[in-house]
Amino acid sequence: MITGIQIRGARAMTGMSIDELAAASGLAPDIIEALEDGDGVGEPRAFLAAKHALEAAGVIFISSGGQDEGGPGVRLRARSESDDGIRPEFLNASNDG
Repeated sequence: MITGIQIRGARAMTGMSIDELAAASGLAPDIIEALEDGDGVGEPRAFLAAKHALEAAGVIFISSGGQDEGGPGVRLRARSESDDGIRPEFLNASNDG
């Protein structure tokens, strides 16, 4: 099972607001806030909905490792070669978001 901290971190990594994650997962914004704050214990359906929405946005959830490998975490899926983003010389005020 994922944790509220992982949801918060994944949302931050993708740049999603609480409202955007709520819309993508079909949950109410206050449920997203409760999950992130740890109040969502016992809500596996809500955790799963948030997890699926974040995975669709490119997040990989990492489970707890062994004794020396650290705890649960998140990372972004590697970009494909065809998605290099915007080259620095083409960045401007209209596309910096």
